[in-house]
Amino acid sequence: MDIGYARVSTAKQDLERQVEALVEAGVARERIYLDKKSGATTDRPGLRAALAYARPGDVIVVHTLDRLGRTVRDTLNLIHELTDAGVGVRNLADPIRVDSSRPEDPMAQLAVVLLALFAQMERTYTVERAAHARSVAAAKGRRIGRPTVVDPDKLAYAVHLREGGHTIADIVAKTGIARTSLYRHLPPRPSEQITAGPRPDAGGPEGGVQATS
Repeated sequence: MDIGYARVSTAKQDLERQVEALVEAGVARERIYLDKKSGATTDRPGLRAALAYARPGDVIVVHTLDRLGRTVRDTLNLIHELTDAGVGVRNLADPIRVDSSRPEDPMAQLAVVLLALFAQMERTYTVERAAHARSVAAAKGRRIGRPTVVDPDKLAYAVHLREGGHTIADIVAKTGIARTSLYRHLPPRPSEQITAGPRPDAGGPEGGVQATS
């Protein structure tokens, strides 16, 4: 049996175009399941009902594959799960036509392989974009990752303790601030003088220690 699934992202959008395409492809209206949900949400009761109704030998038919998952990888994972359960997936309007219900058709299997390739490319590009964004943020001095809330009074006490020569372990014990948070929030120590020349930030020879003969 062919089981249809149609989805739009908002309640204001119209499902009729997808439904009519599914009906023209031979899917009975009473077997077309609907969702008006964003692809970003996993709470899609129409899709859950379609998958629960499907039995081995059935085929889930969609207008385009992006109706099924948030990403190419999500869609591919779902296709593999359904294939393991004996349920096929067929799309109607994508440039690459997928029909996982026909394992004997080499072109249908090639389409699934291409989908897997696109999923890997998508994942690679996502990782590269995230790494680039992190490096740009770090270069601009922006803090990366989830913000940590530290009590300003405790932080001021931690600074006072470090200036008094206490170790990080002592400061953690006395303030209750996590070690990683201390490293993020404590200002850097001033650089130590390691030559007799002026400090780079001293503003001139008078700022350093002059060597004498």
